[in-house]
Amino acid sequence: MKTSQSFRIYFTIKSDKEKDGKAPLYVVVTINKEKCFIALKQKMVDISIWDFGKGAAKGTKNEIKELNAYLEEVRLKLGNCYKELQLKGKLINTKSIKSLFLGEKEEAFTLSSLMSYHNETANKDLKWSTLKHYYVTQRYLKKFLEQHYNATDIYLRELNYKFVKDFEVFLRNHKPKDHQKPLNNNGVMKHIIRLKKMTNLALNLHWIDADPFATYKLKIQKVNREQLSEVELKAIEEKKFGIERLEMVRDMFVFCCYTGLSYVDVSNLEPEHIVTGADGGRWIRTCREKTLIPVIVPLLPKALAILDKYKDNERALYDGRVFPKISNQKVNSYLKEIADRCDITKNVTFHIARHTFATTVTLSNGVPIETVSKILGHTKITTTQIYAKVVERKLKEDMDRLRMRLK
Repeated sequence: MKTSQSFRIYFTIKSDKEKDGKAPLYVVVTINKEKCFIALKQKMVDISIWDFGKGAAKGTKNEIKELNAYLEEVRLKLGNCYKELQLKGKLINTKSIKSLFLGEKEEAFTLSSLMSYHNETANKDLKWSTLKHYYVTQRYLKKFLEQHYNATDIYLRELNYKFVKDFEVFLRNHKPKDHQKPLNNNGVMKHIIRLKKMTNLALNLHWIDADPFATYKLKIQKVNREQLSEVELKAIEEKKFGIERLEMVRDMFVFCCYTGLSYVDVSNLEPEHIVTGADGGRWIRTCREKTLIPVIVPLLPKALAILDKYKDNERALYDGRVFPKISNQKVNSYLKEIADRCDITKNVTFHIARHTFATTVTLSNGVPIETVSKILGHTKITTTQIYAKVVERKLKEDMDRLRMRLK
């Protein structure tokens, strides 16, 4: 971790470029062992008067005094450049010092300008539920810059494999100060993927020439997605809680176990989304909030029963929704209480309802994966295959059928 920097200035002449007994004068800036030469082009110095040990001209003549006074002006100016970058919280290295000293026009191609541009443009394409995760990644990037570069910003040209790898290590070692858990591997990779998407944007904008991720390999671990078994789902369905908030969250959860809707989609569900299908039954016709893909779901009897239970709910009617409004945080908190009361040891979150619909309710009962994919609103069948677990009951039924055929 870099908390301080070594900064050194000295002057020299390049005698190998001597002409008529004179050589060009250079100022050398060193920061943390990184060195750069800046040519002071207007100055050619007589080799005979130069003191290489002191890095200054030797003698008492007026022209020598003027030269040494000029060197002090240069030293002071470079010191001010260092302080200016420090005060502005910008990346301090030999390139940024040289650029500021020479008054070069700085292109505003920094990581913070890239993040700002991304957020402005992505705001039109991404839902807030997705965009908010980029803000979290960007906060981690700022903490990383402060701890490892002693700066609040970095030029995009400085991004390379080492930067990405160091950011990964930072995320893995980061210990949150609040109640949050440290990031697991896939949590780290999600932040890396968002950084990669932002650098891809920079490449497309021609803000950078080289891809920092060219040789970087993402390490995504396969996760065993959790779902409720038939027994666990039945336990939650039949449990009498006697507490309104738990009853309501249970009903919303079970409704999604039989429809495959996500939390945000069931929260936004309106009475007008319940339509009469060609078969005369009631269906859900809506669009997924996340992808805007149309979703058509025939309502199973248990989902219909819950729907009828809430048709006159005052809180839901006031908001023009099928179910009363409740935050995702509260829903998941109450689900943990529900699971505990039902003696379920799994980490039950609202998204498990969608997994349960895909596995326990549909695929395990012989519904083709293509149909399940359509109901879930997936654009690719490979996405649905993540849910296509072979549960024990289905495996037993398939083997029983095989035994009958072999007889």
